[in-house]
Amino acid sequence: MWFFARDPVRDFPFELIPEPPESGPPGPWALHRGRKKATGNAVSIFVYDVKPGAEEQTQVAKAAFKRLKTLRHPNILAYIDGLETEKCLHIVTEAVTPLGTYLKARAEAGGLKEQELSWGLHQIVKALSFLVNDCNLIHNNVCMAAVFVDRAGEWKLGGLDYMYSAQGNGGGPPSKGIPELEQYDPPELADNSSRAVKEKWSADMWRLGCLIWEVFNGSLPRAAALRNPGKIPKSLVTHYCELVGANPKVRPNPARFLQNCRAPGGFMSNRFVETNLFLEEIQIKEPAEKQKFFQELSKSLDSFPEDFCRHKVLPQLLTAFEFGNAGAVVLTPLFKVGKFLSAEEYQQKIIPVVVKMFSSTDRAMRIRLLQQMEQFIQYLDEPTVNTQIFPHVVHGFLDTNPAIREQTVKSMLLLAPKLNETNLNVELMKHFARLQAKDDQGPIRCNTTVCLGKIGSYLSASTRHRVLTSAFSRATKDPFAPSRVAGVLGFAATHNLYSMDDCAHKILPVLCGLTVDPEKSVRDQAFKTIRSFLSKLESVSEDPTQLAEVEKDVHAASSPGAGGAAASWAGWAVTGVSSLTSKLIRAHPTPTTSETTVPQRPVPEGNPAPAPAPDTPTTSGHWETQEADKDTAEDSATADRWDDEDWGSLEQEAESVLAQQGDWSVKGPGGRAAQVSHPDHKPLESDWNSWEAEGSWDQGWQEPSSVEPPPEGTRLASEYNWGGAESSDKGDPFAALSVRPSTQPRPDPDSWGEDNWEGLEAESRQVKAELARKKREERRKEMEAKRAEKKATKGPMKLGARKLD
Repeated sequence: MWFFARDPVRDFPFELIPEPPESGPPGPWALHRGRKKATGNAVSIFVYDVKPGAEEQTQVAKAAFKRLKTLRHPNILAYIDGLETEKCLHIVTEAVTPLGTYLKARAEAGGLKEQELSWGLHQIVKALSFLVNDCNLIHNNVCMAAVFVDRAGEWKLGGLDYMYSAQGNGGGPPSKGIPELEQYDPPELADNSSRAVKEKWSADMWRLGCLIWEVFNGSLPRAAALRNPGKIPKSLVTHYCELVGANPKVRPNPARFLQNCRAPGGFMSNRFVETNLFLEEIQIKEPAEKQKFFQELSKSLDSFPEDFCRHKVLPQLLTAFEFGNAGAVVLTPLFKVGKFLSAEEYQQKIIPVVVKMFSSTDRAMRIRLLQQMEQFIQYLDEPTVNTQIFPHVVHGFLDTNPAIREQTVKSMLLLAPKLNETNLNVELMKHFARLQAKDDQGPIRCNTTVCLGKIGSYLSASTRHRVLTSAFSRATKDPFAPSRVAGVLGFAATHNLYSMDDCAHKILPVLCGLTVDPEKSVRDQAFKTIRSFLSKLESVSEDPTQLAEVEKDVHAASSPGAGGAAASWAGWAVTGVSSLTSKLIRAHPTPTTSETTVPQRPVPEGNPAPAPAPDTPTTSGHWETQEADKDTAEDSATADRWDDEDWGSLEQEAESVLAQQGDWSVKGPGGRAAQVSHPDHKPLESDWNSWEAEGSWDQGWQEPSSVEPPPEGTRLASEYNWGGAESSDKGDPFAALSVRPSTQPRPDPDSWGEDNWEGLEAESRQVKAELARKKREERRKEMEAKRAEKKATKGPMKLGARKLD
């Protein structure tokens, strides 16, 4: 039986990438790029081939192997694994690039910023301080070739071949025998008499001065060139001169050199260095310090190197969230750094954190996630949205904080294209129905209407038919003026989803009622939208063959492409509690054409919204063309400006809502103000009791199947004397219009039925008051009769026995 010896190189868990070695440090080591066989992770492999007759050099290489394996410091090249055989030595380290190669590559891309150089030198000096002050070791090889840069841009000190003990117990410094390295030796080494008074760090600090010169001026041709600082920054020149001074006694300790450069105005006193120092000590920082740091970090990330953000800041942010309870403050810098990642990296590093964040009960985190959803929504797949994110997001609809409810509504613009049939057409519609009917915040009711108009194209055909007309009709009866505007613009934005019969019988009657709205902004949009729908009806009337083309989207399936406008908040979207509606409330009492900004409807891709029609009949083609010509400038000039303004805080808005309600109460009779200020007016919650508690669309916005008979004792409008000279027996002039022949029963346009926002109108309230008065009178007479009967049968009541009525 034959036994074959195992090849240790072949069994080594790391392998060299087949390509020429990189330019490593001068000496026996060759630097290769490598990878781990099991995972493919990139590493660097230093290879030394043992040659006959080079025992001294082999001993130096083995000493370097041992030193690198035992020394652990963040600023010293990180050892991962090693292989030592009779033929070769392999040292596996983190993936690095020689500093000379790195500087050359960055110079071609525009060069390193001064803040990057300051932090790199800071790391090398800190490594030297660790060696000489903590380990009593002299590096003896500080130069450009002994410094390496990792993928985050961090500088690492390597080249430990010629290191020796500062205490002299291991003998003197080893011989280098390499002229390229000997030029970095300080001048006192040439004095063999040892009369020069020096410190143990003097030689390394001289070599540090040589390194600084090379970083700013290129390769050092000779030692005499050190006298000219060249491109070394002025803030560093003074400290540099101390390093290359002829007197080794005055060369500073590495720790003092760092302290001098970190002084105010010093070369290493900048935001980049401070950020790095904080990240290195973040685990021992107080929670309040971490919060402040992450809040300020976002402002600085734009000026930091991309590699630094990806490979150093991002891991710290993820760690701070996972284990440090950093909370919502990490979100802003996290998403900012995420812009530097590829789609695959984003999926691996950011998305798992985002999914976990959505399950948090921290309100600050939830609202930050909703506000910044645009930055990560494209990386979320549909199964993740429907199973892991949407179930948590919908809790925001029920939150007691209005800001969270508002942001939850707005986030549906981005989530709707990824929702499945049940979540979109059932669950979401249930919440929208309840919000539009029962929410006590006008801006939230308004934004619900706006959002419904934007996502209407994603709904199924049956849901659109059941929901949209009723929803927008209800919005036009909202006491909050911007909600009425949103209802009108909702009709305009979804114009292609209605049949001609619905346009004529359901939509136009609602819009016509708004032509006498007390708010001019509502009237203006109503007239504009009426002209658009009339133009559409007229074009079909003139050419009935256009009917199929005009109604092609009515029964079509959901159309994701038509919702392109939902990608941004510009256009006719109201940004709610803290934005547009807040401004409308504060500046609402008597708006004029020049003072009132009315949101414009968007123009979804492939479905242009209706435009105002001229007085003369126009064709459908002409109507489509007018949208691009007439509304584009108006949209960009007014609507896009809304999102850029500071619309005030929630507290200011609440005060403004109260003030606005006061303004409504003084408006003329017959308008909405008269209804709101009526003594019998009930709170909005009471007025919206026609909605189901669950907010079901089937019960809320579904058209009633038949007109219910009025309550017993209720008189018709034609039978009631409204206070004028005419008698009540005069026929109702609108009675002939109350019922129209139709294939489907529908409510009278003048009767809101289940869509009643204000309860009954003034006449209904007066009828109720009259009925209540009659009942009270009848009850009073009945009680008096009972008392008389008791008194007659029992005689006079005893003192103190009489009960108060």
